[in-house]
Amino acid sequence: MPLSDPIFRRIGRLADAQGVSAYVVGGYVRDHYLGRPSTDIDVVVVGSGIALAEALGRELRAKVSVFKTFGTAMVRTRGGVEVEFVGARRESYTRDSRKPQVEAGTLDDDQRRRDFTINALAWSLNEASFGELVDPFDGMYDLERGIIRTPCDPDITFDDDPLRMMRAVRFAAQLGFTIEEETFEAIRRNAPRIAIVSRERIIVELNKIVLSPVPSLGFELLDLTGLLERIFPEMHRLKGVERRGRHAHKDNFVHTLKVLDNVARRSDDLWLRWAAVLHDIAKPLTKAYDPRAGWTFHGHETLGSKMVPAIFRRMKLPLGEHMKFVQKLVFLHLRPIILSEDLVTDSAVRRLLFEAGDDVEALMTLCEADITSGIDAKVRRYLANFELVRRKMKDLEERDRIRNFQPPITGEIIMQTYGIPPCRAIGEIKEAIKNAILDGAIPNDYDAAYALMERLAADRGLEKRPE
Repeated sequence: MPLSDPIFRRIGRLADAQGVSAYVVGGYVRDHYLGRPSTDIDVVVVGSGIALAEALGRELRAKVSVFKTFGTAMVRTRGGVEVEFVGARRESYTRDSRKPQVEAGTLDDDQRRRDFTINALAWSLNEASFGELVDPFDGMYDLERGIIRTPCDPDITFDDDPLRMMRAVRFAAQLGFTIEEETFEAIRRNAPRIAIVSRERIIVELNKIVLSPVPSLGFELLDLTGLLERIFPEMHRLKGVERRGRHAHKDNFVHTLKVLDNVARRSDDLWLRWAAVLHDIAKPLTKAYDPRAGWTFHGHETLGSKMVPAIFRRMKLPLGEHMKFVQKLVFLHLRPIILSEDLVTDSAVRRLLFEAGDDVEALMTLCEADITSGIDAKVRRYLANFELVRRKMKDLEERDRIRNFQPPITGEIIMQTYGIPPCRAIGEIKEAIKNAILDGAIPNDYDAAYALMERLAADRGLEKRPE
């Protein structure tokens, strides 16, 4: 039963006592019919939402958070369920802002202001009509047929609040729904209006698209509606195929979406998925034509990694460890592929382990997802070689402890041993010891590294400080 939780009867009884009508509306109702879990309940009150929330808080002895500016209140129950109350309202907008002018309204006014018909569904909570569905815009019809449609004129809906265009794409991607034709065309017409929406609000929706079950659906819709080039021009520039004679490169936008979907099948990690989005982002800037070899994108991994911080900053993504993780994976994403094409040497695998550190599994997931060839034999060959790389990594990690290692000989040890101040020779000795370990010339232990330090120091004419 959709309203089996006792809290609904309690809210209805309190609403009757106050002489107001109360309805569960929006996402909770939608998700019930879709069989999706939902713990956030939105209650619309034809009257004072704050007064009803305060009455519920007193009964439950629960904290009530009141936001008088917005006319809303939140009650968090002991079971972790959040119930938000708001008075029914109608809204009007000005051209230069997505913040509405609000006044009290009816339930019909409140449902009419909703973004999509599937989010305008409501259940009555009052005793006389408890559980009755109020669906003035045929939201159930759209829900059953998988359609995203606005309750009113879509041009007005999107002109009033352009963020709703991103939400339409996001719901389509999350639910696997289709955007109804008139609604879709209205998004195309109103796409320039996205400029008045803050980056912070846009990235919330974009992250939900990235995290959707098949994120390519969302990005394809962003592109088709004209939103992508406005919110993410670097990704839009991946589009297209250029031919010269018999040489043509693949469409890097299509390829990127395939990689993203491949990663999505294996991981829910938002930042690994962002690494998939950005792994080839510099290809348009590094594209060159060689009459003998065809199209090349030399250095796109290096330039792409340098582009990551600026993209994160502009799009209001976090600039700390998450950004560094994405930057590292973009920089290293070709390394396992190169390894899988050549003879897999211990030295090359050690260097990969050293540079990737704890992120090596995420890197391998990205690289395996990056194999999107339509030739099955080629895919099988690459994946078999990747499995060889994985076995080598496991063996070397157990034997040499390379992942996240720091060379046993530090700059301080060199300075103390030879009584010298910081200088170029110290860096050269440290680098030589690190490379010797990675190349397998010496084991990763202190004694072997110390002996090599002594030989390298002697070559440079350094003498130990007297004991």
